[in-house]
Amino acid sequence: MNIVSVENVTKSYGEKNLFGNVSLYIDDNDKIGLIGLNGTGKTTLLNLIAGKDLPDIGTINISREITIEYLPQNPEFDPEATVLEQVLRGDSPAMQAVREYEKSLADLASQPDDPVLQEKLLQATTDINASDGWQLEIQVKTILTQLGIRDFASRMETLSGGQKKRVALASALIAPCNLLILDEPTNHMDDDMVEWLEKYLADRKGALLMITHDRYFLERVVHRIIELDNGKLYTYPGNFGLFVEKKAERKAIQSALEAKRQSLYKKELEWMLTGARARTTKQKARIQRFEELKESRSKVDDAQINISVAHSRLGKKIIAVHNISKSFGENHLIQDFSYTLLRDDRIGIIGPNGAGKSTLLNILAGKLAPDSGSIETGTTVKIACLSQESAEMDPNLRAIEYIQETAGYVSTAEGREISATQMMDRFLFPKDLQWTPIAKLSGGEKRRLYLLKVLMDAPNVLLLDEPTNDLDIDTLTALESYIEEFKGAVISVSHDRYFLDKTCHTILSFAGQGRIIEHAGNYSDFYDGQKTVAATAQREKAAKNNKPKKSARSQQPKLKFTFKEQLEYDRVDDEIAVLEDDISRIDEEMSRAASDFVKLQELMQVKDKLEEELLYKLERQEYLSNLEKRIKNQSPS
Repeated sequence: MNIVSVENVTKSYGEKNLFGNVSLYIDDNDKIGLIGLNGTGKTTLLNLIAGKDLPDIGTINISREITIEYLPQNPEFDPEATVLEQVLRGDSPAMQAVREYEKSLADLASQPDDPVLQEKLLQATTDINASDGWQLEIQVKTILTQLGIRDFASRMETLSGGQKKRVALASALIAPCNLLILDEPTNHMDDDMVEWLEKYLADRKGALLMITHDRYFLERVVHRIIELDNGKLYTYPGNFGLFVEKKAERKAIQSALEAKRQSLYKKELEWMLTGARARTTKQKARIQRFEELKESRSKVDDAQINISVAHSRLGKKIIAVHNISKSFGENHLIQDFSYTLLRDDRIGIIGPNGAGKSTLLNILAGKLAPDSGSIETGTTVKIACLSQESAEMDPNLRAIEYIQETAGYVSTAEGREISATQMMDRFLFPKDLQWTPIAKLSGGEKRRLYLLKVLMDAPNVLLLDEPTNDLDIDTLTALESYIEEFKGAVISVSHDRYFLDKTCHTILSFAGQGRIIEHAGNYSDFYDGQKTVAATAQREKAAKNNKPKKSARSQQPKLKFTFKEQLEYDRVDDEIAVLEDDISRIDEEMSRAASDFVKLQELMQVKDKLEEELLYKLERQEYLSNLEKRIKNQSPS
């Protein structure tokens, strides 16, 4: 069933035309990935569908009963709200009840004898029971934990930027909706979080529309890819692998049509240059066709990012790491780590957020000193660092001025010297965009500009901290090609599994307690190795726990109750009845003790234990009853 219709929509900002006359239809079970170069209007299109902006021309129709949940790139927060309050911001009865319950618990912790607060807690508990809110509370805390957020009482203002984005993602995932819209959901996530989110979204019911440049994510989650390219919207059924194939076919067809148009244009131009006059109707029509042909130049955009920058000479000695350790208080991030960096090393660093990956890069770059151990760096080494967050940019500077701060001219890998303007053009910054103030660039354009500035300095060792954040797929492909040809060492901290597979032949994994373990191969090799180790350990554990099987007998022994099982079977019904009576009695006492918070807490603990025991007895009753049936049904000897 169609739930959203985008029909003939056009949108511009000032003189910049983002897209024109585009149409898109979303069905109730669609899982769609939206891709395209940075600055082409992907986020703008999401804003239009989410109702955050209006089109210049065209219509967007959304079914009345449809609800939309939107995670923007830069979500807004209440800085005073706790993590749980931020996630449970919805107006559903269950969300309101859980929100009030958590607030009452927190208030009572500081004022346990306040009868008003005790009454609020009791009412909130009643409301949760009535709205089935306990399951929601469990779901919220499970999702937050999976996303690396474990302190649910933390104030939003105390969290890092990445933590805030993950709280906003949890809030979007928990909210009931027909269409979930996500803008770059995997940024600021480690590998385990990305894999969990991948599975969660693949299994989720309802429509999904998201911008992401995580190519494995697009491969495994979406069923359709739409691409914004040169102001037009193209739809491709299937995942990322099929998209790459079909886009190549589309580009080939467009190029062939443009070649035919150019050939026809040359012939008609020759005719026009002979001094053709519109004396006859046919000649008038031919001249008109020439003018139309002249104006109908196909907008086949074969422009590609060309990262071609010279590298500085690199000697034999690069970077040698000798037994370094680094801690912050009691947090031991790096413990006794050694490594000798080679000229052609391509290293990927992985591990949970906060494990110390960026700290290691900063130590290698000389920005941070180790607590112990030493770093030796060769005299010819010229390090370029691409930090996780783009370096501070003056928003008033124009893009070209920002690049010219590093160099006005740069040598290419082919030995040619070109201007900063020409280099920007290779990075898909046309003349008008080069003179645009940085404040008006999109997040992705700023990231691409920052990457260009880093590479303009002709480095021979690259340290990349989450280089794929905010970069579009075309830029990522160009960066991967650049790394492949780079005459020096490259170390990348990244959660982008596709990027690590394309660019790395060694993985350094942070394994906890400051341990850094070296693995040969790319990310997939590492992942397969981890699965093999886990499977082997599981088999060994199973073999150890399994007792040797006795030789098979021609006749199986007859089933029968043991003495204890018979005794348990005879008593279990009466024991269940007693437990149910006890729980009913506790419920009555809780009603009478509603104003006595301390007593209420004691009774709740007793009730929890009784319910656990009742659950156990019910399970035993089921097992023993099934066993009795099998005993009665076995064939007589």
